[in-house]
Amino acid sequence: MKPKELTLRGLILGVLITTLFTAANVYLGLKVGLTFASSIPAAVISMAVLSAVKDSSILENNIVQTVASAAGTLSAIIFVLPGLVIVGWWTGFPFWESFLICLSGGTLGVLFTIPLRRALVTTSDLPYPEGVAAAEVLKVGSGTRGETKDETGEAREGLVAVILGAIASAGLAIITATQIALGELSGYFPVGASASTGYDFAWSLALLGAGHLVGLSVGMAMLTGLIISWAIAVPILTSMTPAAAGVSLAANTAHIWSTQVRFIGAGAIGISAIYTLARLAKPVLAGLVSTLAASKATTTGDDSDRDLSPAWILLIAALCAVITGYLAYTFAHSTVLAGHAVVLTIFAIPFVIVAGFIIAGICGYMAGLIGASNSPISGVGILSIVLCASILVAVIHPAAPSQAALVAFSLFITAIVFACATISNDNLQDLKTGQLVGASPMRQQIALIVGVAAGASVIPFVLNLLAKAYGFAGAANVGVLAPNPLPAPQATLISALAKGVIGGNLNWTMIGVGALVGVALIVLDETLGVMHKLRIPPLAVGIGIYLPMSATFAVVIGAILSWWYDRRVRTMPDPQRAERLGTLVASGLIVGESVWGVINAGLIVGLSKDAPIALVPAAFAAAPWLGVILFVAIIVWLYGWMLKRAAKM
Repeated sequence: MKPKELTLRGLILGVLITTLFTAANVYLGLKVGLTFASSIPAAVISMAVLSAVKDSSILENNIVQTVASAAGTLSAIIFVLPGLVIVGWWTGFPFWESFLICLSGGTLGVLFTIPLRRALVTTSDLPYPEGVAAAEVLKVGSGTRGETKDETGEAREGLVAVILGAIASAGLAIITATQIALGELSGYFPVGASASTGYDFAWSLALLGAGHLVGLSVGMAMLTGLIISWAIAVPILTSMTPAAAGVSLAANTAHIWSTQVRFIGAGAIGISAIYTLARLAKPVLAGLVSTLAASKATTTGDDSDRDLSPAWILLIAALCAVITGYLAYTFAHSTVLAGHAVVLTIFAIPFVIVAGFIIAGICGYMAGLIGASNSPISGVGILSIVLCASILVAVIHPAAPSQAALVAFSLFITAIVFACATISNDNLQDLKTGQLVGASPMRQQIALIVGVAAGASVIPFVLNLLAKAYGFAGAANVGVLAPNPLPAPQATLISALAKGVIGGNLNWTMIGVGALVGVALIVLDETLGVMHKLRIPPLAVGIGIYLPMSATFAVVIGAILSWWYDRRVRTMPDPQRAERLGTLVASGLIVGESVWGVINAGLIVGLSKDAPIALVPAAFAAAPWLGVILFVAIIVWLYGWMLKRAAKM
């Protein structure tokens, strides 16, 4: 008898996990510009929960992680969608518009990768690092197909690891919310006669967990970005532009960083993204050619090689195209562009379909080659917005009064394309996991669409809550209660690019400097690769320059700790299991603090206080020291616990 696979309980459990991880990923992405892959922690949670059910199986566990993987991907829509608030077009996130953007784009991402499956998964030698890792976790926890016994205890141990990490990070975040301990330490100081710089350390266990997951290479790249930004660029530029009369050193330093140094980072990100995509052009084209050949092959009757039928694919794709047309027309018709609404709709539908399909192939291949977490998805977003805005300018020739509306429309349409890109970036990874455990691709594709719908229904609520409580850097933030807005780095950059292309007001000098820095970083990274040394990914360096120090400091610490921990466990009885334990604790760290961030946003909005659970005044003298002590103590305790567990495996 074939084990159960696509079950109602599996879909419900997957949706519940998706809801949790989507909220966590939205918060993390807006704070640091990174999202974490949720497949492995979702697989562990599903195994622990379903092990209590007599007839559950590895295939049902795989469906749960397939649904939940939408959390790590569709939530990346926050790299574009908040741009509509940042440019001042929206004051919040209308539910139906936001939901339909995510639903239509995400569903297209699922559909567009279906014809790529045989060529890029079944007959391909692409490594699919995350897909293989998720399959190994499922096999370890469930044994052979159909078995549900957790004989090694790893599934329950993994669940404990996730919960422990979540409690630790949420606990520290709650203590800092009481103001007893300070969660951040910042200041500015002079360098020499006229220059200045600063520091901003955030004691965030979620960011530390993100650093553990991204690893030493990305961590060192971000550290390089911090050095370029705060040890080189800021001192040089502040010495060239000293503070004017009446302007404090701190205000001048912060202004120089936000208006000049960040655009150096933007230039480095842009050139790095173009280079990364150019390097992948040949294998992507080869993959698409083999896909065309594979599409002519006769589909077997084997359920493990059956996709959604062509009729269903065309029907659902047509429905998504209708939704895209409806969204484009109603958006344009409500603006000063109403006279061009039909033309803009005629542009939007083929742009989403054609650009979406091309991006699906690119992102799917990149995910198979280097993993969904390492795929330069934000670079795809940057190129998409530049292309979209450039075409719109050529089609509409906007006068000054209509430029703001055209910027908003370009962000709106790019958001749909980006939703398609995020899902296609993950879809083939899930199908690889399914192939390795003997799952049905068709059932996984249905599960992915369910996951897209679940994530799409959660994202607008979370975004609205965070927008009202914290606001976004660069937005008007009227009525926002918390003093420190979320950086929303990619959305801020993509918004600036849209305004620059359409309005011609970008800081091209600093972007050009950043492009030169990016070229130098590419040369350095390739040289290190030839020498077989630790690589310094240029895209991560650019992000390190662009992001505030508070968003990257703990990531660097986490990356170093991950490297140290992995070296320590190599000589232990089961090093791979020990490394997975570290991954799960790190995932828990992200989930705990991020979910508390969403809950705290609800308290801020509900109670109309910027510090709703504060127990002491903001100037509590011991708070800075207590923040550092707690941060270090929790790290020592957690990594000590992991090493003890690893020694007993």
